[in-house]
Amino acid sequence: MIDGQIHIFTLNKIGIMRYQPLPSSFYVHSRNAFMNSMKPKSIAVFNSNDIYPVSADSVLPFEQHRDLFYLTGVDQEETVLLLFPDAQDPVMREILFVRETNDHIAVWEGSKLTKSQATERSGIQTVFWIQEFHSVLNQLSAFNDTFYFNTNEHYRQAVENETKEDRFIKKCKDRYPAHGVAKSNPILQKLRSIKAAEEIDQMQKACDITEKGFRRLLKFVKPGVWEYEIEAELIHEFIRNRSKGFAYTPIIATGNNANVLHYTENKAQCKAGELILLDVAAEYGNYSSDLTRTIPVSGVFTDRQKAIYNAVLRVKNEATKLLIPGTKWKDYHEEVGKLMTSELMDLGLLDKADIQNEDSDHPAYKKYFMHGTSHHIGLDTHDYGLLHLPMETNMVFTVEPGIYIPKEGIGIRLEDDVVVQAQGVPINLMGNIPIETEEIEDLMRK
Repeated sequence: MIDGQIHIFTLNKIGIMRYQPLPSSFYVHSRNAFMNSMKPKSIAVFNSNDIYPVSADSVLPFEQHRDLFYLTGVDQEETVLLLFPDAQDPVMREILFVRETNDHIAVWEGSKLTKSQATERSGIQTVFWIQEFHSVLNQLSAFNDTFYFNTNEHYRQAVENETKEDRFIKKCKDRYPAHGVAKSNPILQKLRSIKAAEEIDQMQKACDITEKGFRRLLKFVKPGVWEYEIEAELIHEFIRNRSKGFAYTPIIATGNNANVLHYTENKAQCKAGELILLDVAAEYGNYSSDLTRTIPVSGVFTDRQKAIYNAVLRVKNEATKLLIPGTKWKDYHEEVGKLMTSELMDLGLLDKADIQNEDSDHPAYKKYFMHGTSHHIGLDTHDYGLLHLPMETNMVFTVEPGIYIPKEGIGIRLEDDVVVQAQGVPINLMGNIPIETEEIEDLMRK
């Protein structure tokens, strides 16, 4: 880093982009779908994420708020979207506010989007500089009754720090106390959970990059390598294929480390006879993939390892068939639990007494398979989706059963990303990534 200036790099400028962007028509459609769900005479505001400091003058790499990205395609800091479908002046119904560039910014950080580039990216015709936002909002507030606030209501969220969105909501409530409020998130949960064809294409690209990384590992792994060396091989392959890197913090867990579900230290040496659980995947264009494979350090599974592995694989394959339109989330997981119970009994890990004496709130199989089988995936690795609603066509889910046996030093999880179809078995976006034990052993021998 050059002394005297914080650097904030945005890689995806018009004309110089790391990834192939979606067409602006996608974002036009997304905004129209959102606005069609808004109350009359209401304004919705979406803020970009903060740039988070580390210490001194260093900051974390910028990551765009996924809701703003979903509605605009703009991947730049200090961006605000305002939607007012009932505005008297048609040009004020969609407004994008972006950071104004200048010669100083161009030298130190690289030029930001011009107004015409912002329009080209998003399909929004009315673009102002960010410093004009509060003035424009104040003018429009005289004509609206309700503000839609974009609060984080994901079922896994555990945010403790105050975000830019939080600060805006406080300021807006204080300045406009007579206005009503509504929530953007329930609308976005429904919209974002069903993927457009363009989004599925981006996710397929992320899965294809992940495949390249995994195949690279099969040639690299052997006794004596370190978990962090495997991580280095993956990040090299991901970045050279136009990904920013990992879609989430990678889990590279050899031996008993695999029995720590969110093990991310990746610091141990891989020993002969152990298995390595690899929960690692690439992003592409801000869309996630999510892969888990478990491979033998020595290139060959023992009989016991193979038996447990194939039990997990059978559960994954059968669970995938259950992901069809109309399926209820709760029913799905209960059926997967039955599949896993049968496999654990065949492996000798459970017996009839365990089943007869189990607590209905904590079934016996949970001793060896303690996490959920699936989650939505898309712009977020744990993506939007209202779990009380039935599954629908073009929702995308992970399928990731596992069996964890600390006493044997074995933890096996397998995971693919699949698209729910109107009829038949879901499409597996990771169908080309090796998963059968024989293929993995054969590729590792080569």
